[in-house]
Amino acid sequence: MAGGRRGLGRRFGWLWAAYAVSSYGTGFGLGAFSLIAVLVLHAGPAQVAMLSAAGLAVGALIAVPLGPWVEFHRKRPVMVAMDLVRFAALMSVPVAFALGRLGFAQLLVVAVVVAAAKIAFNAAGGAYLKALLPPRDLLVANSRFESTTWSATVVGPPLGGVAIGMFGPVATVTADAVSYLLSALGVRAIGGDEPRPARAGTKGSRAGDLVEGWRLILAHRTLRRLFLNTILVNGLIMATEPLLAVLLLGHLGFAPWQYGLAFALPCVGGLVGARLARRLVARFGQREVMLVVGTLRACWPVGLAFVQPGVPGIVLVIALQFGLVTCCGMFNPVLATYRLDHTDPGRVARTLSAWSVSASLTIAALTAVWGLLATATGPRVAIAIAGVLLLATPLLLPRRENTTQDATPDATPAAAGR
Repeated sequence: MAGGRRGLGRRFGWLWAAYAVSSYGTGFGLGAFSLIAVLVLHAGPAQVAMLSAAGLAVGALIAVPLGPWVEFHRKRPVMVAMDLVRFAALMSVPVAFALGRLGFAQLLVVAVVVAAAKIAFNAAGGAYLKALLPPRDLLVANSRFESTTWSATVVGPPLGGVAIGMFGPVATVTADAVSYLLSALGVRAIGGDEPRPARAGTKGSRAGDLVEGWRLILAHRTLRRLFLNTILVNGLIMATEPLLAVLLLGHLGFAPWQYGLAFALPCVGGLVGARLARRLVARFGQREVMLVVGTLRACWPVGLAFVQPGVPGIVLVIALQFGLVTCCGMFNPVLATYRLDHTDPGRVARTLSAWSVSASLTIAALTAVWGLLATATGPRVAIAIAGVLLLATPLLLPRRENTTQDATPDATPAAAGR
């Protein structure tokens, strides 16, 4: 099938369809909670920031014990359960709104529940994908997931904005909730038998299960460096998003549609990058691609500190975001595949949970710190500081093979041989 589209089977098709429908639902409802907080509950900037940061941070902390729980249960039922939890939590918002009882505390609880369920779902999904496909197909699958994420980001928010204008701010939350119900049905339709995972060790090891994911990541030289690089890069990029909104919409006078276009259009680069990832790995190898693309990924955001008003400013934002997103589209599926390849099947869920929990906590912490920094220095200076720090993050990327420290003692033969 060289040169053609590789088929990964009916079961992967259902998994991909479930992922796609929930991704488009999430894109459709992107930013809905902030809009509801502002337009319906008349919340101030501090409350809106707290809604975002606290949802990530508290959701991540709740997800810590979920990692071991996911590991020792069948993965498809866990995925279905987490989709249904998110459906129920999100549907409580339009119901409360219709009854005139929607409050800020409810939005905060829903944000926490959705964040925790997302981490558990992703951990179960990664473990299930590793068991479902042979190692040679993992990069193809991860590239398709990455393409779906970016296409949903291109299409979803503009349609969500139209829906909010026509039907009100809770319309997109309702659509997002329904997407999780459809995702649960898609995962349920995969079918097939899934053996119950066996617990290694004694019952006394349960406390150690909570930190097993971090222990594995930190013990593996390459995973450790990729972990530190990724959480810092994502944290610094996400921390500047609210500041960019203040700079572009407030200080520079961009219209909302210009702001939306400046961040939606570059997502096409994510599709391009995801399609290139497999070819680049086939030609140059996983590590080389992660090193080069990961380095390029860090070079774009600093330019956002120099954006000026008018059309030249819009063009510069689109160009910088396109470069960043294209690099992310190439880097992310290669990282996801490398991580699965070098994680023992019996520890995948805990490893992915630890990774996601750390990423969420880092984003929440850096968002709060950069908010304070912007208050003291202004958004442009804070964005510039984040961009300069990002330029140093490639130093954490792995540069050479270290077979002794990188060996995973009980990894599968196929993974260990890659």
